[in-house]
Amino acid sequence: MPQFVIERNIPGLGDMDQQTLKEISAKSNAVVDGLGEPYTWITSYVTGDKMYCVHEAESAEAIYRHAREGGFPADRVTEITGLIGPHSGR
Repeated sequence: MPQFVIERNIPGLGDMDQQTLKEISAKSNAVVDGLGEPYTWITSYVTGDKMYCVHEAESAEAIYRHAREGGFPADRVTEITGLIGPHSGR
């Protein structure tokens, strides 16, 4: 199944406390459970005012649906077409 990187602009994100981030995570999980289609949240990276998430879904539209239903921004959704790392150069 395709994987996507989602860029979310969320002012003040880096200053949110763990309880608030937990609530955001719980909301995301609830939306995933209610989508009624294959969908997996892989991980998210929190930075200053942005969050970069990796999700697995059948289409970019499913990613946007998750965002709409959860009330999350999805400013850019890009399909991952390859993966490299230190191992790639060996």
